[in-house]
Amino acid sequence: MGTLKFLIEKEFKQTLRNSIIPKLIVGYPIMVMLIFPWAINFEVKNIKVSVVDHNNSVYSQRLIQKVDASKYFIINNITSSYDEAMVDIEKTNADIILEIQPFFDKNIVKNKTADVMLSANSVDGTRGLLGNAYLSQILNDYSSELRSELAHTDMSPKHKMSAINIIPQYKFNENLDYKVFMIPALMVMMVTLICGILPALNIVSEKENGTIQQINVTPISKYQFILAKLIPYWIIGFIILSIAFVVVGLLYGIWPAGGFFPLYISSLVFIVGISGLGLIISNYSETLQQAMFLAFFFILIIILLSGLFTPIASMPKWAQIVAYSNPLSYFMEIMRMVYLKGSSYRGIANPLLFLTAFAVGFNTWAVLSYRKR
Repeated sequence: MGTLKFLIEKEFKQTLRNSIIPKLIVGYPIMVMLIFPWAINFEVKNIKVSVVDHNNSVYSQRLIQKVDASKYFIINNITSSYDEAMVDIEKTNADIILEIQPFFDKNIVKNKTADVMLSANSVDGTRGLLGNAYLSQILNDYSSELRSELAHTDMSPKHKMSAINIIPQYKFNENLDYKVFMIPALMVMMVTLICGILPALNIVSEKENGTIQQINVTPISKYQFILAKLIPYWIIGFIILSIAFVVVGLLYGIWPAGGFFPLYISSLVFIVGISGLGLIISNYSETLQQAMFLAFFFILIIILLSGLFTPIASMPKWAQIVAYSNPLSYFMEIMRMVYLKGSSYRGIANPLLFLTAFAVGFNTWAVLSYRKR
């Protein structure tokens, strides 16, 4: 135990002597929480619309104003020529064309129905699909408004219209703010990069410098050596998470609905597992360049296939299999469940069990693959 204590002390002194790592421990979580939630946003906004208004009536003008008032759309051009609007699409000055038919107002008043045409630029499929969906929703809302107004003007029983009022209630993210969804996932990504890559680079740099050979000729067991290498990064991971919790709480007013204790327990299991993966990478690397390549290769894959940016259920089957074999998927699920939904230990028991299995498996592999030479 005394030997392990001195080895851990040596690791901390070596870390603190580094000119970058102490600053990284404090500055990295602050920078990530300040910048990334605003920059990494998959909401589609500022969709440019070219309007082809063949009607030029009060009704068509109201529709155009309603589209312009939406935070998702910018009216780029209003014209009476569809060909002119298509030029805007070709020059990427517009994303969607809204064409209002010539007898739009008369059809609404007399027939209670009217046609409009939407032409979306689908080079960027996501932008085209979501832009079309958003604009369709605005048109439906406008249609409901007009039906209600026209029903009030004609009070005969024959034309009276019944109405169903829908009051949506959004649980766990009332304002549908994408930052709220992304912040717990960004914490997972941050801990993965720090606790997964730094241990690997630290050990391989000692291989290149020759200091690890001096330790290998001592009677220190490989278990003591591995623990001494990993424990400092476990502590660093907790410090980074704690700083992130405080920054997010003070800046965004978001605190874990399920409490801090389930988060710290889950974080401990995950940090132990991901640092074990870093140790495995170091065991199979002889140079710092090899370790960096392997670390970024594996870390990049598990981050992209973790549900950070896209839901796992939306992935193809083969990608879902990879995602469910990925510890990040389970830790990200736990973070979002505890942070946003207030889940208890019973709610996170299943993903926490998978995390524990990954931690045991990675660290067993790390110990077995390490050789004192």
